[in-house]
Amino acid sequence: MRRHLPFLAALATAASIGASAEAGPLSEAAARAESQANTGDTAAAWETLQQAVGDFSQTLPFAIGKAVFVTAAPAGYAMYEPKQDATFKAGEKLVSYVEPLGLTWKKASDEGKVETRFTVDLDILNPDGDVLASRKAFGDFTFTGYMRNQEIYATLTVDISSAPAGDYVLRYRFNDINSGETATVDQKFQIAAQ
Repeated sequence: MRRHLPFLAALATAASIGASAEAGPLSEAAARAESQANTGDTAAAWETLQQAVGDFSQTLPFAIGKAVFVTAAPAGYAMYEPKQDATFKAGEKLVSYVEPLGLTWKKASDEGKVETRFTVDLDILNPDGDVLASRKAFGDFTFTGYMRNQEIYATLTVDISSAPAGDYVLRYRFNDINSGETATVDQKFQIAAQ
């Protein structure tokens, strides 16, 4: 178990940077997890850390952590191949991988479970900011489980086959249904001339 302790120590150190003399919830959880790991209870240590991160995420404002164009739908969280540039051929679909942060969770209808839900609105703009196309609730995502999972992402695919060559901005507006908060991210792209 000793070989895994540097990770826990780094988490405890990172959680306490900029903190006052009193330990905060993240550093307290890291210390508890380190103690659990020292006694060989790896599963409890991991659960302690996950719970602490879930609790901490509830204090964050709703935001977008990452938004990248990808070559294909990802296999899972952080398991994607980024597109090398934002230039697309006529008829090529835009596939975005987006990670929302600070989602609000509530009790689910299933006993002991929690749930988060968000929708995604879509705008396509020209470089001057004029909206050329728009769609509300382009995506609708619900996640239900026994913990406030933080490894959540959305795969969004847009068909731009009818758009002429030129420069554009793809704007996604994520709507956290449980809190009413929104977070917006822009992705510039170009459709190449044939």
